[in-house]
Amino acid sequence: MKYEGKAIQCSMLDGGIAELKFDLKDDSVNKFNTLTLKELREVVDQIKGDKSIRGLLVTSAKDCFIVGADVMEFLDHFKKSETELVGWLKVVDGIFSDIEDLDYPTVTAINGVALGGGMEFSLSTSYRVMAANTKIGLPEVKLGIFPGWGGTVRLSRLSGADNAIEWICGGEQYDAESALKIRAIDAIAAPAKLREVALDLVKTAMEGKLDWKARRTEKTSPLKLNPIESTMVFEIAKGFVGAKAGPNYPSPVAAIEVMQKGAGKSRDEALAIEAATFAKIAKTPTAHSLVSIFLADQYIKKSGKKLSKAGRPVTTASVLGAGIMGGGVAYQSASKGIPIYMKDIASKALDLGFNEASKILDKQVSKKKMTPAQMGEVLGKIRSTLSYGDFGHVDFVVEAVVENEGVKKKVLAELEGQMKDDTIITSNTSTISITRLAEGLKRPENFCGMHFFNPVHRMPLVEVIRGAKSSEKAVATTVGYALAMGKTPIVVNDCAGFLVNRVLFPYFAGFMKLLADGVDFVKIDKVMEKFGWPMGPAYLLDVVGIDTAHHADAVMAKEFPDRMSHTGQTAIEVMFANNRFGQKNGKGFYTYTPDKKGRPKKEADPAVYTMLKPLVQKDLGATITDQEIIDRIMLPMIFECSRCLEDKIVESPVEVDLGLVYGLGFPPFRGGAMRYADAVTAKVICQTAEKYASLGKLYEPTAQIRTQAQTGKGFY
Repeated sequence: MKYEGKAIQCSMLDGGIAELKFDLKDDSVNKFNTLTLKELREVVDQIKGDKSIRGLLVTSAKDCFIVGADVMEFLDHFKKSETELVGWLKVVDGIFSDIEDLDYPTVTAINGVALGGGMEFSLSTSYRVMAANTKIGLPEVKLGIFPGWGGTVRLSRLSGADNAIEWICGGEQYDAESALKIRAIDAIAAPAKLREVALDLVKTAMEGKLDWKARRTEKTSPLKLNPIESTMVFEIAKGFVGAKAGPNYPSPVAAIEVMQKGAGKSRDEALAIEAATFAKIAKTPTAHSLVSIFLADQYIKKSGKKLSKAGRPVTTASVLGAGIMGGGVAYQSASKGIPIYMKDIASKALDLGFNEASKILDKQVSKKKMTPAQMGEVLGKIRSTLSYGDFGHVDFVVEAVVENEGVKKKVLAELEGQMKDDTIITSNTSTISITRLAEGLKRPENFCGMHFFNPVHRMPLVEVIRGAKSSEKAVATTVGYALAMGKTPIVVNDCAGFLVNRVLFPYFAGFMKLLADGVDFVKIDKVMEKFGWPMGPAYLLDVVGIDTAHHADAVMAKEFPDRMSHTGQTAIEVMFANNRFGQKNGKGFYTYTPDKKGRPKKEADPAVYTMLKPLVQKDLGATITDQEIIDRIMLPMIFECSRCLEDKIVESPVEVDLGLVYGLGFPPFRGGAMRYADAVTAKVICQTAEKYASLGKLYEPTAQIRTQAQTGKGFY
């Protein structure tokens, strides 16, 4: 028995043991793409026909086992009809089941990671051995689907329905100890001993010392649950998971229903149920949107890695300006192994920044995601300082002082004099022109923007802003540093607000106009949260900070007066004038008091209605529909996104959508503003905009969207 493919090799070892090795050529990882599945079918057929084989060992020649199915091919598969999709799934099920049905023991040696289809394949073998440093999991729900190659069937039978529900509906990755605890694997080995331990397990089973046939019977038979137990497990889970996932994310509950319907069936009957439901879920807009976001993320990171080659690696960094933001940047850098200096002119600010990093790490220790020793190691990479002392040795600086152009220019000029001639300096500004900030620098080519989003450790996006004189080296180095910090960098050209804030403030402007027309801010928040936003515009303003929004709104009004300026006071200005800054001082549109866990709990404040009453020019509160609220808030954002494309602030709608999802929390199941616009269609958008023409330029479709309406095309 010998097989030499481009993705799989198979050869005979001593004692009648065949070793099937995954090794996808011209790729850094193994994945189940069309080529791999084709070769797997061929090699399994050969294995079945070779009567000399008495045991099978499955390994990987790469640093990981299998990362899952090739997501790049997903959207093509999802274009198929449900019947065609089911047919494709059954082909893969047939391969995995043929492995499971071999007349001798089979063992998978799992190294690196085994995710999605990679884990599902491993479940088809008799036993699994994991390297101690390996991660395993079924993350499909994060793509709007669920395991479709037997994961719901085999894991529920091996680990019990409750454990399978937790793993499949949570979509998380687990370590070897967790996998062993629920019987998803059978042994843990030191990484260097993995293949040896797995091979010994094959031999032990071949000698009859392990009942591998009983294990196969367990996986191919109905679940051992009586009707009452089945109802208890699945119905309770559906209620809990359904409430958590919400109506816009149907795949977790669908996965539970698949397990429930298949519980009393044989393996093959249960696989048929899984395939039929998977095909339905794969055709949903949610699945299409979430897969698109995943692919956009991969595209942006791949492009970023390519661009970063024109820069240089950052070995030591510094952040100028401590506090919450500086502490977040320091934590993020140190946690990824890059030492960082944190400088401020005030000891209190340094303490605040260091405490911010410590607080984030404390939470990870309490959740057992890291040990106290590892926490100490990360904190050891953060050095607080009141002077520029060691700044002459760093490769990279993030300036994160107060959002004031005059202050930033002064600080940046002073900073430049302390640095090496080739040090890259960046500004963490949210609205101020990078080109203007560079005006006082002697080496503006070494300067660009690096806009983090708060909280830094949670928000995946970083905007890298190219100023008029920013060099390719500066931009490339910044992109590389962002990637090294575990962030997704989007390169944008310079303008007020860049991408994310430029499109956010028209959204807020739509909200302000609704308030002026007498619509209750609580009602608006509820409608937009139902639309899918994690928080409505009033709540978001409170979280951002009314003082921050007030400053940014003035910047945007000055830079884009035709659509972002306003006469008279706005609600933001009223809140600011009344010292209602949002969560930071406990009162904004809402009031905030700590709950039992110390988190701010919001409540509507009647006093706000009194403050806003002088702004009301109409009273549409009782007659306006939810859809009208959505349209009046979303149209300005969509049009500004289009203008960013027309002005070449970003290259494509991919950057726009990923920026909104990662930077603002735009509803992921809608795929971003551009995908949402395509779903509505440009024609309908233009027709809707006509209703609001009296509201001004904010509601005027761009030339790009008008052309789409005429041609029937979209952003994608």
